[in-house]
Amino acid sequence: MSLSQFVDKLPIPRILKPKGTKDGVPYYEVKMQEFKQSLHKELPKTTVWGFEGNYPGPIIEVNRNEWIKVKWINDLPEKHLLPVDTTVHGAEPDKPRVRTVIHLHGSVVEPESDGYPDAWFTKGYKEVGPYFTRKVYDYPNRQRGTTLWYHAHAIGITRLNVYAGLAGPYIIRDPLENFLRLPRGNYEIPLLIQDRSFNDDGSLFYPTQPQPPVLSVCPSVVPDFFGDTILVNGKVWPYLEVEPRKYRFRIINGSNSRFYRMRLSTGQPFYQIGTDGGFLQRPIITREILLAPAERADVIIDFSEYWGQNILITNDAPSPFPRGNPAYCRTEGRIMQFRVSIPLSNYDFSVIPQRLSTITPLQEGEASLTRNLTLVRETDKYGRAFLLLDGKRWDDPVTIKPRLGNIEIWTLINLANSTHPIHLHLVNFQILDRQPFDVEYYNETGKILTTGPVVLPDLNERGWKDTVRANPGEITRIIMRFGPYTGLYPWHCHILEHEDHEMMRTFEVVY
Repeated sequence: MSLSQFVDKLPIPRILKPKGTKDGVPYYEVKMQEFKQSLHKELPKTTVWGFEGNYPGPIIEVNRNEWIKVKWINDLPEKHLLPVDTTVHGAEPDKPRVRTVIHLHGSVVEPESDGYPDAWFTKGYKEVGPYFTRKVYDYPNRQRGTTLWYHAHAIGITRLNVYAGLAGPYIIRDPLENFLRLPRGNYEIPLLIQDRSFNDDGSLFYPTQPQPPVLSVCPSVVPDFFGDTILVNGKVWPYLEVEPRKYRFRIINGSNSRFYRMRLSTGQPFYQIGTDGGFLQRPIITREILLAPAERADVIIDFSEYWGQNILITNDAPSPFPRGNPAYCRTEGRIMQFRVSIPLSNYDFSVIPQRLSTITPLQEGEASLTRNLTLVRETDKYGRAFLLLDGKRWDDPVTIKPRLGNIEIWTLINLANSTHPIHLHLVNFQILDRQPFDVEYYNETGKILTTGPVVLPDLNERGWKDTVRANPGEITRIIMRFGPYTGLYPWHCHILEHEDHEMMRTFEVVY
């Protein structure tokens, strides 16, 4: 299906208001619902899932250290919008097809409010998963100001629930931002980027089977999914009219599997000011930003010299990344368009500060333990790709038990053939370095033989992160302090098809 590009305006999600207070703090009720929404003017309205009648969900905006409570309400129908593979762990035939639990990605919360994959619930909380399900989640927001995002996280169907539309932005504001004179108000906009494919009737297309010869399971989990259209804030290839001034964009890669390597068609730079865990130490001037699924980038784009021009955000990331098919320049190679067509409404007093924050590096010498953890690709009993963390499945006994307050180094050893975006719940970490190694030698001996120099993280990765790109044939080292809570938390690949098919494990923070 061929759709015209840049014919729909970029929607800007509304800011959700609390229902009132509960236990003395702001209290929100957020319903997950099915409804029809226009995703492109040339398509019939598409049936999607969303929050409070919106896909993507509305912005939840809070101040740093402002405690809030959120009740996530499943008001979805009993029949799933997309094909459910009941051979996937957690989605067996005896489980309800429509199950939800919401994870606030990047949040520092107690385990009961984290959105544990097994703590799912159905409409009306009639059935719950095997883990304690809290109806009202506590978000203390005692972390750096940053862009988070909330999304579905139920075991075995995360890929389907997110693809159906269950995702939205969450912003923690640090009051110190007010002194930085960044673009704000109408000049600060979230951009949630996702890819989708459509049937002729406007309905969402999601594949039911992997490629032959795997034909024994239908519907079946697929190894990854790449849509042929790009949506931003729920519109296909939208445009945004802007003034010739500086704008701040909070970019979220909310796609199931697709990476984005973004540039501006004019060749002008992005001024990246933040990443997953908030501000960088100082702005990074870059003509290219690479985002894996779940990664975020806080950027400023200066349109002041481009009056009358149309500017594209382009994408040239292969799929799968980094050795897959190149992005076709006329479809997935385009993300959205800026039209510098609105006269300047007032003088632009915003600035790009020389310094943004202080980031104190964690020292390797302070680490109490270094763990070597493999990322492997195997084959399941149906002949399908089967991605595992350290060779173990979700339900295997917990083997990683960091002590509260301890610093650890995790060495991610990627033996597979693609980049895996690895996400840890609860903690933010720092990337130490990456280094190529001999995969064949490791498979034979279990020992790391490096084949090249240590490579420091990219300049725009040198902040606090919650998701890291672990490249094939490389070891990727991250360092973090565990806390401030104890309990069970997941870590997983954020390619959702991988996460659903066993590339997810649990660590337990203990005293």
